[in-house]
Amino acid sequence: MLVKTIIAGFGGQGVLFMGQCLALTAMEEGYHTTYLPSYGAEVRGGSANCTVSIADEPIASPVASEPEWVVAMNNPSLTRFQNGVVKGGGLLLNADMVTLPAIRADLRIVRAPAAAMAAELGNPKGMNLIMLGVLLRQSGLLPLAGMERVVRQMFADKGPRLIEPNLQALRAGYAWQA
Repeated sequence: MLVKTIIAGFGGQGVLFMGQCLALTAMEEGYHTTYLPSYGAEVRGGSANCTVSIADEPIASPVASEPEWVVAMNNPSLTRFQNGVVKGGGLLLNADMVTLPAIRADLRIVRAPAAAMAAELGNPKGMNLIMLGVLLRQSGLLPLAGMERVVRQMFADKGPRLIEPNLQALRAGYAWQA
């Protein structure tokens, strides 16, 4: 098994954080993994993406020219990455920010209202974790409980008041039905 995922959006949307959580969870679950971030010099507001590869054997290259999954948080990310997804792969779109239509009919396309869901939870910055929950549910790649452990670890040094709202966002994305 080798599953490649690209997560892309604007700097500041938590795209690299999503990739780190995915990679760390995969490692804790016993998989081989690579994490390859890419971002512009301006970071916040610029283009950001990362590639996470998860496998049950060593990974030869962290590059994912044909990912099984793409999570697009904005229109430029959809435009840039949708053509590379393998036939039958998944395209997960932050529906509140991705307004362009997907042009591929051979993909599983899921539009999740992540920004609206995050606002409803009172956690507007939580849309990245909502999309991460959607990815977990749609892909079946990793268990929610493993991701919850990693999210707790990632927010531990920022104070306990941030842990529960971000776990709620992750769970909301996981529970959301397309």
